Amino acid sequence: MHARSLKFGIAAAVAAAFAMPVFAQSAVGTQADTARDVTQQQRIESGLQSGQLTTREAGRLERGEAHIEKMEANAGRNGSVSAAEQARITAAQNRESTAIYNQKHDAQVGNPQSASSQRMQADVQRNVNQQARIDSGEKSGQLSTREAASLERGQARTDRATARAAANGRVGAGEQARLQAREDRQSARIYRKKHNGVTG
Repeated sequence: MHARSLKFGIAAAVAAAFAMPVFAQSAVGTQADTARDVTQQQRIESGLQSGQLTTREAGRLERGEAHIEKMEANAGRNGSVSAAEQARITAAQNRESTAIYNQKHDAQVGNPQSASSQRMQADVQRNVNQQARIDSGEKSGQLSTREAASLERGQARTDRATARAAANGRVGAGEQARLQAREDRQSARIYRKKHNGVTG
């Protein structure tokens, strides 16, 4: 009986040793994705500030960010991200990176001093901040992969709303107020999930 228990214990330990690197890779993958989300949002923000991006262009790029965040949310909802899911997310991020570069280096220029651009800049900066908070929560262990995925779904909704507001090239005061209300709700969700005692 003792020998059988010992064999079972060794088999369980070997299985755990193989499972651990997969989990660690999944966590590292999602952290890298969130960090890249922060970087891409910062590039959109800097393009608005410099006039390299118009409000409409930034809106199109926010739609691309929303697509990536939805992919991240779907991939991490079961608590882990497979290698195939990670590859698809990385490919989408690479396409978005190219789109940001192309939009920033085309002939169109924005007016960073216009009220509409200022509103868009504030909204994109808030997206940067929210993504950075998710990223820090993953790195500190305050957020599990599943929690981060849930928050990415919220970020995707926020980015889609931002894209819709900017679709006509102008973000009005009323549109921004609605976006800010959505961002406030997302901010509260990030806080709750980071402080609920669940760790990654």
